[in-house]
Amino acid sequence: MNTVNIICMKWGDKFPAEYVNRLYAMVALNLNIDFRFVCFTKNDHGIRNEVEIQGLPELDLPAGAPERGWRKLTIFKKDFGKLKGTTLFLDLDVVIVGSLDKFFTHPGEFLIAHDKKNPKKIEGNSSVFRFEIGKYPEILEYFEHNSKLVKNQVRHEQAYLSREMHKLGRLEYWPDEWVPSFKYRCCPSWIKSWFEAPSIPKGAKVILFHGLPNPPEAITGNSGKWYRHIQPSPWIKEYWCE
Repeated sequence: MNTVNIICMKWGDKFPAEYVNRLYAMVALNLNIDFRFVCFTKNDHGIRNEVEIQGLPELDLPAGAPERGWRKLTIFKKDFGKLKGTTLFLDLDVVIVGSLDKFFTHPGEFLIAHDKKNPKKIEGNSSVFRFEIGKYPEILEYFEHNSKLVKNQVRHEQAYLSREMHKLGRLEYWPDEWVPSFKYRCCPSWIKSWFEAPSIPKGAKVILFHGLPNPPEAITGNSGKWYRHIQPSPWIKEYWCE
């Protein structure tokens, strides 16, 4: 197999350079295919030398409006990052707990995690998705020309992306067991959460963290919400490595 691309984006102050460094380390440990790792950011301070840095693509968004991941859509530019070939996008806050090799051999043109918070909907979770660089430029072009309309129709980037890929007949999902949500699959039910700690579901490869908690909070048992109780998950330290 030819060299593949792993890309991530870092903007704002939500995630420090540590998250990029840990993501690279996890990829290097769990991918047996030659890869090019690129982080798109405006601030590369503290990011390890193995990571290729490119500028964060511009996207015209109203000042002060909720970001909601819209900037991810810039990866569908025709000449994005001067990259070519098969590309896996990873959010900075995922925790890789298994081999990534099959993410590049699983059949399908566009693959994304299925959002299990709303399993009856087509919506994907864009924490981990695969595509071919240069394909589907219309995804970004339509948004740039109709951003106000799109934002009135859907809440965030992954809902729009899923809808448009579904229209094209290209929307496919990773096997559910590969990409469990920490909140919905790793954590026990509310009653059990008082005496049972979160664990890694069988078959998991990439654990998704969306909303709260993030990995450091999950390690200490801080759910980030007063109404949600979780036990500490020290096992995350074994995988969320530097």
